[in-house]
This record gives sequence, C-alpha cells and structure tokens, in this order.
Amino acid sequence: METESEPYVRLATLRQLHRVVADLNTARSLADTLQTVVDGIVVGLGYELACVNLVRPDGDLVVAAFAGDPAAEALITGRVGSRASWERRLTMGECWDGLRFIPHTEGWVLLEDDVPQWHTDGPDPRFEDEWHPEDRLYAPMYASGGELLGVISVDRPRNGRRPGAWGREALQMYAFQAAIAISNARLRANMQRALVRLEREQQALRASEESFRQAFEYAPSGMAIAEMGGDQHGRLLRTNDALCRLLGRPASVLRRYSFSDLVHPEDIGTLLRTSAEGGRAELRLGRRDGTYVWVSLRNSVVADAADGPRFLLTHVEDIEERKRHELQLAHRASHDSLTGLPNSAELRARLGARLCRRPQSARASAIEALDAAFEGRDAHGGQAGPGGQVGPDGYEVRAEAGGAGEHGFQSDGPDRYGGSDPFDFPGAPTAPTDGPYDHHVHTVAPATDVDDGTKGLAVLFCDLDGFKSINDRFGHHTGDAVLIEVARRLTTGVRDGDTVARLGGDEFVVLADGLGAADAADLAVRLRNAIIPPIRVDGRAVRVGASFGIGWASCGMSADEVLRSADQRMYIEKRSRSKAHRRAG
Repeated sequence: METESEPYVRLATLRQLHRVVADLNTARSLADTLQTVVDGIVVGLGYELACVNLVRPDGDLVVAAFAGDPAAEALITGRVGSRASWERRLTMGECWDGLRFIPHTEGWVLLEDDVPQWHTDGPDPRFEDEWHPEDRLYAPMYASGGELLGVISVDRPRNGRRPGAWGREALQMYAFQAAIAISNARLRANMQRALVRLEREQQALRASEESFRQAFEYAPSGMAIAEMGGDQHGRLLRTNDALCRLLGRPASVLRRYSFSDLVHPEDIGTLLRTSAEGGRAELRLGRRDGTYVWVSLRNSVVADAADGPRFLLTHVEDIEERKRHELQLAHRASHDSLTGLPNSAELRARLGARLCRRPQSARASAIEALDAAFEGRDAHGGQAGPGGQVGPDGYEVRAEAGGAGEHGFQSDGPDRYGGSDPFDFPGAPTAPTDGPYDHHVHTVAPATDVDDGTKGLAVLFCDLDGFKSINDRFGHHTGDAVLIEVARRLTTGVRDGDTVARLGGDEFVVLADGLGAADAADLAVRLRNAIIPPIRVDGRAVRVGASFGIGWASCGMSADEVLRSADQRMYIEKRSRSKAHRRAG
C-alpha cells in the first residue's frame, strides 16, 4: 500500500514544499526568515521539532529559531554551541547525501558536549526504521561560496519512521532554499544597516556643512577658501561677508583674485613664506579704494572628501588698530614727544647703522686692493707699497703724516673726480675690511675742512643761543613753542632722507649724507639763517640764535664718538663768536 501511494505522497510533499519555500521569500527581516524556516519544516516536511543553529561572526553556532515545542524553545533559544563540537557532529554517523544522521547507538557520546540539546522520552524502536528519541538528523546550510551558514536540526517525524529517500531529498532541497533565503536576508539586513548608517552620516555631514556654512558666513572676522594645486593655485573660491566688507569688494569680484594679487608689494615675500598648514603671517591687503589694511592670516588645509581635492581655509583678522597702536608706541619710544623729531636713542641707532668696527687705519687704493686680490695675496699678508705697510685685511696702511686724518682712508693721489681715490665718488663702494669682497659700504670723512671732493656723512650739532633767557622770562609754554618752531624750520631746511633729531633741551642734530666739507658748511649757514627770524608766540615775538658744529662720521668710530666730535666743534664755534653776534646769528 505504501508503495502504491508513493507518488501521491511525493505530490503532496512537493505542494507543501512549494508553499513553505514561497513563504521564505516573503520574510522581511533575518529573524523572520529564520523563524519561517523552522515553521516550514514543522508544517510542510512532517517533523514535530525543528531548529536553526546559525553561525555567528566568531564561528560558534547559536540557536536562532525553534518551532514545535514552546518549552524547548524557551529553554535552548539563544544558547551557543562551539564550532569544534558542531564539526565533530557533522563528521559522525551516516552521510545521507547532504544530510548527517547520527543514530542513538552512536549519539550517546554527544550527551556531554556543549551543543544545546532537547531530549524527549519514548520507547525503544520495535522495528529497524523506527525513529528513536535520541536519533539526530542535521541538514547543513552552505553559502554559494561553500561557507557554512548554519545547521537545521529536526526531530520526531510524525510518521515515527526515519525518512526515506524522498523525505531525505525533500529536507535537503529545503535546506538549500533556506540557505539562499538566509543569505538574502543577511544581505538585505546588511544593506539596510548600511543605508541607515549612510543616512546618518549624510545627516551628520549636512549638519556639519550647515554648521560650517553658518560659522563661515556669519563669522565676525574674514574667512576665505582658496584652491590648492593646479593652474589656479591660490585663487579665492569663496569669501564671507566680513572679508568683503574689510576689503571693500563683493564676493563675485574677489573670486577673480588670489591673496598674492591683493597683498602689498613689500609683503609678498612674507605671504610666500607662509606655510599652508598652520601658517601665520601679518601683512597688508589692498582695499578697493587703493589703501591697505593690516591683517593677520591663519591657514589650515581641509579636504572636500576622503580622497577629494584639498582646499586652503584662511582666517583673516583685521589688526589695523593694533598695528596703529604698535606704530604709535614705537614712534613714542623713538621720537621726541614735544617736537615729533627722532630722539637721542633713534639718532644713535640711525648713526650706528652706518658705522662698522673697522680698525682705525687708512686704506690702500681700490686699484691696489683689486691687484692684491687677483695676484692671490693672503688675506693676512702681502707686500707693502711705498710709505706704508700691509694691514691685516690685505690693504695698505698709510703713515699718519700727510694722511687723511685719524679715521680716514688715503689713496696714492687725486683722480678725475677730484677725490683721493678713483672709487670715492658718491655711492661708490669703499675698500673692505674683512676681505677683498666685503660688501659693506664704508662711511668715510673728508680729509680736512677744505673741500677736496670727498663726500661723507656730515653730523651738524646745533645748540640754540638765548633760549634759556626766553624760558626764564616767558615760561616753559613759550619755550616749548620755540622748540617746536625751530624743529619745523630745521626739518624744512634739509633734504628728504636727511635726519633732524632732538637730543634734549635746546640741542638738535642733523645727519646729512653725501656732503663735502663746503656743502656741510653751506647747510649750517642755511639752517642758522632759517632759525634767526623772530618766532611769534601768543602775540609776542622772540628770537634765538644757533651755533653749529660740523662733525663727520667714519667707520671705526662709535655713535657717541661722532656726536662728541661734533659737540666739541660746536663749542669751539660758539666760543669764537661774541654773545651779541651769536644772538644775531
């Protein structure tokens, strides 16, 4: 009878298998799919108990779904069996094609391993193919690449017999379809998690971009994004309103420029030396009206995406007020508060910048120096010329008699420029001290008070005559007004580039470069004549005179020595004139 009904059993089983496989594809989540797998076995394949042991990321297997007995489901669902124990089970017993059957006669050795188990009581089998309560039947599920996904475990066939050939094939087919369904469910779950994660990242990115946009656009100080690399390196791509207001240019116009187009010509080197990452610089940027504003630049590099292009983010802070304050402080430190002229410290700094510590000796002619250099003379030796010896720098040291003075240089004779050296015309370099190719332009002094054509740095020391009596008679207010007017007249009477400084009290100093002896004397006369005219203060006319002493700066002298020399000459000149004559100029 069983043989005659086999076709009908197969047909009924196929119909049930078709329905349960169709249900596998309707499950939405991985958990639903696993539960559908075990439910399909109980409903469609004729087993009373079924569970799915799913492989975890660490390789062990967990009871992920159970069907057929609520008590058993509550007991073993979620419990884990080691991968080693499962591999042992899948190699024991009998191999039924893709299934593994372990009869009760062999399974007793598995009672103590760590795989979750549910035991049912029942009588011993009465015939050969009857199912025993301790029989075990497993259907491994593999992914397309051969990786183990899990194991289906079934128990207690409803007909009480071990499955025949058709029942085994049906369970094997179902395990194959279940593996596909579980793989698809995992893929869908991974895709859903990826989509959720991507959405969260996009939301975070949008929030971050919005935060950056608001911080960029509404920042109280200027900000700019510039291109990095390529032909358009440094071109401004985006600017905020604060930078547009600072430079007086709209954003559409600024996109045509780079910072190198806007920077002050004197600050271009500072900009080029500023590094992209973490670089800082203080420089001037041009406004639309042609003026310049002091700013502080701070750079940082940002990437558009993980592997996208990089951009330069520059923070631009207006420091015009601070720079103005710094310049005011520097000006106060280096200038006289009453007259606005450079003070004593600034005068000494400017004078010291022109002087070097060359030994106080005369020099050989530049022609001899060049000859010595090309003939390969040692820097510390050589053959002395007539009337002198070779100095430590390879240039001839002349005897003092008939020479150029204590700190001067002398050559072998006059030249066509009227000087003592063929290279002693204005602006020409003088003989070096540290070697034949020293680039320092030495400051020299005329040999005597007679103009011999030598040009030097004249130091005119001015002391006002009669100022003390004005201060005593009319008060410090009038005295201050006189000093301010004298400072104005001195400044007006010199050339651009000359220095007029106030040493203190009624003493002034004028530095005038490129003058001969006669030029310096003429300048002193002009300045004295500019001071003599009456000065009106509060409706009252007062007069002061001036005594001038002319000194000369020369390398080898200190600034104090130069000023002391000019001061001494001033007192000599003052004593040589009567008091009345001094007041009259």
